[in-house]
Amino acid sequence: MVTIYDVPADALIEELAARLEERIDEPAWVGFAKSSSGNELPPEQEDFWYVRSASLLRKVAQNEPVGVERLATEYGSKKRGSNRYAVRPGEHAGGSRKLIRASLQALEEDGLVSTASGEGRRITDEGEAFLSAVAADVFEDLDRPELERYA
Repeated sequence: MVTIYDVPADALIEELAARLEERIDEPAWVGFAKSSSGNELPPEQEDFWYVRSASLLRKVAQNEPVGVERLATEYGSKKRGSNRYAVRPGEHAGGSRKLIRASLQALEEDGLVSTASGEGRRITDEGEAFLSAVAADVFEDLDRPELERYA
C-alpha cells in the first residue's frame, strides 16, 4: 500500500490540487486575499486555492491533530519593514489564518478533515483513503530509472 510518504510532495500536491478542483469550491474573495501579512500582493497562481488546500490536507495528515495557529506559522514568511526596500532585518509573519481556516472548512464539508475538539483538525478515514488513492496514482506515474535496469 502506497502512502503519502512514498511519493514526492510536489507531485502529490499537484495531483491532489487537480482532484480537489472537482470536489471543493473556491470562494470569490480568494483572488484578492494575500497569503500572508508579510506579502505585498496576492498570489498570482490561477489555482492557488486548490494548491493551498491540497498542501493543507497533506500537512494535516502528517501532523494530526494540528490547529490553525500552527499551520499559520508554517505557511508564514519573512516580513520586511514597512516596504520591500527596508534595511532592517525581517521578522517572521504568520500566514493568513482566514485562508487556512476557510480551506480547512471546505475540506471538512467534503468529509476529508474533521475537527477534534480542543486539539485541532484530524484526517478522516475518507480523507486517508483519498490521499492513499492519489498517492498510489502518483507512484505509478513516477519515472524510476533505477528500476528499469533490473527489467
